[in-house]
Amino acid sequence: MVYPIIIPDLETAYGLSLAVSGLLVSVLWFFAAIGQLPGGMLADRYNERALMATSTVIVAAALGLVITSSSAVVLFLATAIWGLGHSLYPIARITFLSNLYSGRLGSALGVTMATGDIGQTVLPPIASTLAAAVAWQAGLGFVTPFLVLAGIVIATTSTPQSTRVQSSSSQSISDTLGVFAELRTPSIGLMTAILFLYMFIWQSFTAFYPTYLMQVKELPQSTASVLFGFFFAVGVFVKPAAGAAYDRIGMRKSLVGILLPAVAGFFLLPLLDTVWFLVGITALISTMLGTGAVTQSFLADSFSDELQGSGLGVVRTVSASLAAGGPVIFGVIAEHGYFDQGYIALAVIMAVVIGLTVWMPDVAHS
Repeated sequence: MVYPIIIPDLETAYGLSLAVSGLLVSVLWFFAAIGQLPGGMLADRYNERALMATSTVIVAAALGLVITSSSAVVLFLATAIWGLGHSLYPIARITFLSNLYSGRLGSALGVTMATGDIGQTVLPPIASTLAAAVAWQAGLGFVTPFLVLAGIVIATTSTPQSTRVQSSSSQSISDTLGVFAELRTPSIGLMTAILFLYMFIWQSFTAFYPTYLMQVKELPQSTASVLFGFFFAVGVFVKPAAGAAYDRIGMRKSLVGILLPAVAGFFLLPLLDTVWFLVGITALISTMLGTGAVTQSFLADSFSDELQGSGLGVVRTVSASLAAGGPVIFGVIAEHGYFDQGYIALAVIMAVVIGLTVWMPDVAHS
């Protein structure tokens, strides 16, 4: 989430338009998506901690390439490597937690995802300050040493065996591909559609919200970065609450309660310009951050232990790779002067997500 903060700097440094900047973010999310199926298959077979450690080191190396890139082509290639490295982490994290907290996955995942939001609250303002005071490379590169340190810590605390219970026989590729058949069931099919639409909205919004605040609302970069960080600060509280709600009242009620305020926030965003109103609107939109704790807990509960990683990998790869087109589409819309209308469109899409949520079964099928 540091990337959206420095997009205006990248546009200046490489001569990028809003549409091309959107394509850059789409490249990041597309490669982060297509790697999740193999990442899920690896999580079913090997030590999740080793996968998470590998992911952090690859991302750190990719960031080194980004900040030393000599051309836009190298920037895009480095961003693709960044996405592939990132893709190893999410499924391994979910299956790891599922094994440790089988009866309270929603709560465990909500708390873990909330700690990520602490970083996403603190790091964007730091990045903005460093980019303004030193250079955009400093605003992104300062994260790299911490990633390397995290990878070392994860690797050195790894146990020699996977924390997951492994099948006595190796899982074949045909067995893994059989997960695609699960997409035909009503609950998994609809949840995949919900996840696709949500990721489309989330990626489009986060890619350009700081730029929107600076260009349309005419806020300074420092204020825009603080507001962007505040978006994730609210998630620190929303995600654990959403995960706990999933465990107690089920998927449908918890997800509808999370998404309704976000619809109102997207509709209000183009209408109000005062900073304090924007704070309130940002808080309304940020309730959608609780979606992941609900949808991914539901999906994890829907697959058997043997195919949990692969199942999550299939669903996340399908939904996230399609949703990766969101930033470039939104960038094209913004470049043609329809920034405000783009947020109205996101509100409408979010309302569709609520409709699908009400329609689908409330209990995972397995």
